[in-house]
Amino acid sequence: MIGLKPTNVVIDASCFEETHILVTGGAGFIGSHIVDFLMRNGASVRVLDDLSNGDMSNIAQWVNKREFELIVGDIRNRNDVAKSLRDVSLVFHQASKVSVPFSIDNPHLVTDVNVMGTTVVLDECRKADVDRVVVASSSSVYGDTTTLPKTEDMHTNPMSPYAASKLAEESIALVFSATYDMNISALRYFNVYGPRQRGGSYAGVMAIFISQALRYRPLFIDGDGQQTRDFTYIDDIVECNLLAAQSSQSKGNVYNVGGGAQTTIESLADRIIKETESKSTKTFREPRLGDVRDSLASIEKAKKDLGYIPKTDINAGLKLTIQWVRDTGVIAGKCRKRASSKHPH
Repeated sequence: MIGLKPTNVVIDASCFEETHILVTGGAGFIGSHIVDFLMRNGASVRVLDDLSNGDMSNIAQWVNKREFELIVGDIRNRNDVAKSLRDVSLVFHQASKVSVPFSIDNPHLVTDVNVMGTTVVLDECRKADVDRVVVASSSSVYGDTTTLPKTEDMHTNPMSPYAASKLAEESIALVFSATYDMNISALRYFNVYGPRQRGGSYAGVMAIFISQALRYRPLFIDGDGQQTRDFTYIDDIVECNLLAAQSSQSKGNVYNVGGGAQTTIESLADRIIKETESKSTKTFREPRLGDVRDSLASIEKAKKDLGYIPKTDINAGLKLTIQWVRDTGVIAGKCRKRASSKHPH
C-alpha cells in the first residue's frame, strides 16, 4: 500500500500511544491517512464520518481492530458528535464539504456543514473537556494576492462560498480557543494530493489529470495554464497535523501547510502525460469561477513553531500517486479493469 509510512514522519509517536483520538471525516482522503499513522502508533482511534465524501476502503484495514471504532454520523448532529467524543482527549477535525466548484453549485450545504458543523464539533469538545483540537482550513481563504509567498498575517479575501466557509470555520476555532481557553489550532492546506484522492468533477486538478491521462482522454486546463499552485503531498499534510497536535506553541494559531514550490497547471499536465506515457492532449477552456491565479505558501511560521519541513517534492509525490492509481485501479471514484489500463476505451 502506497501512502503514509510512519518512518516518513519526524514526530514523537509516543505522544499518541494509548491516547483516545477522534478524527472527523476519518474515512476521507486526508483523514484516513491520519488514522493510519495513529493506528500504527498505538492510539485508540474513533472516526466520525457520514461517508458522503469518505470511502470505506480507506479505513477497511482497521475496521475489525479493537482500538478502532467507526461512527457513521453527521458533524451537525450534536448527539452524533457527543457520542463520538466519549473519553476523547484529542480531535483532528477534517470533516468538510470540499471543492470550490461544488460550493458554487451548493453554497448553502457547504456553509451549513463547514461552519455550523464545525461550531457543533467545537462546542461539544468544550463540553467534553477535550484537551486539544486541530482544525483543517484552506489556502483558499487568501484569494488572489499580488504578494507571494502567502503569509498567515496577510489580508484574507475568499472568492468562493467554500473559501468563505473555511475562513469562518477557522475564525470560529480561534474564537473558541480564546473565549473558552481551549487548545485549538488551524492548518491552511495548500493543494493537497496523493494516494486515495479520487477523481471526479469536483476533485483536485491532480486527481482529475491523472484519471484522464490514464484513459488517454484530454486534460482540460481552465484558463491559460500559467496559473500556479503549491502542491503538497499527503504525508506532509499528515505530519503537520501531528506536529500541531504535540506542539506547546500551536494553541490559538493558524499555520500554512504547503510544499514550498510553485507549479504551473500546464507544466503539471505535461508532467502527468509524460509520467503516465499517455496519448492525452491538453485542451484549454475558460477560467473557472472562484479560482485564484497564483498560490505559494510561506511555511516559515510552521517551521519555526512546529518544526514542519515538507519532505516530498512534486516529482516524487506525483510518481507515488500515479503508482497508487495503477495499483488500485481507482479512477474518477470508480474501479477500472486492470486489463484495460494500457489501452483504455
